Amino acid sequence: MDVLITPFLSNSFMLQALIAGVLVSIACAIAGTFVILRGLAFIGDALAHGVLPGIAVAILAGFPGIIGAAIGATFMIGGITLITQRSRLSSDTAIGLLFIGMLSLGVVIVSRSSSFSGDLTRILFGEILGISIQSILIQLVATAVIITIAIVCARPFLLLSFDPEQAEVAGFSVRLYHNIMLFMIAITVVVSFQTVGTLLVFGLLIAPAGAGALLARRIEAMIAWAMLFGGLSMYIGLLISYHFNLAAGAAIILVAIVIFFLVFILQNIRNRRITLHQEVKHG
Repeated sequence: MDVLITPFLSNSFMLQALIAGVLVSIACAIAGTFVILRGLAFIGDALAHGVLPGIAVAILAGFPGIIGAAIGATFMIGGITLITQRSRLSSDTAIGLLFIGMLSLGVVIVSRSSSFSGDLTRILFGEILGISIQSILIQLVATAVIITIAIVCARPFLLLSFDPEQAEVAGFSVRLYHNIMLFMIAITVVVSFQTVGTLLVFGLLIAPAGAGALLARRIEAMIAWAMLFGGLSMYIGLLISYHFNLAAGAAIILVAIVIFFLVFILQNIRNRRITLHQEVKHG
């Protein structure tokens, strides 16, 4: 039992990492659920990587990386909206263009700085074991904003996820609430990169929510499962990184992926048993 608890009780950096991780898990569970339901995985990935140039410029200029991430995310969403509305190109094409363009720009900026190696590692993989109280407070505020958006927009988000036409019939603007949803995803990516990094935040958006989607039929239950799996991934990943001296962010995401595949396998076994039982019953 000491092996499971002592690392967090005897090390303040581990406890702070766990608190920050749980907040990130809550935010990613909510945003990730709608990423899965709306089929926005591509834009989630694009945002997670497209903020790199903004972060790089901010750090080089001596500003907090989160400011650059916010500017990068705003540019991404604005660019996608502009291209989609002013041309006949699909949103996927716009996302792909800006995704690769922003990522390439970020790499160019980083490559021009000889003192960027340590910062680049922190940007890509986060610094969860060095998270500050200030960063935790920022994550707390962002998580509260995400929860508020999800509660206030619950009905239009639900209709938008399953039947956009019904959302219009009910009097909700599909474009408005789609943009609000993108804004919520962007907040999640921008704030969470400090904890798990731009490279890994996408995994935390997708894996827990994906596992929740396999188990739940209602959005509320899906979010609850995603929060549970995300928090569990944080706890187990931090323990593994502590005891085996591994990269914490990567360990967390690997645990989340393993949980997803365990749920996937167990659900398939359960479905096969149900199918066999029904065949025997009716055969």
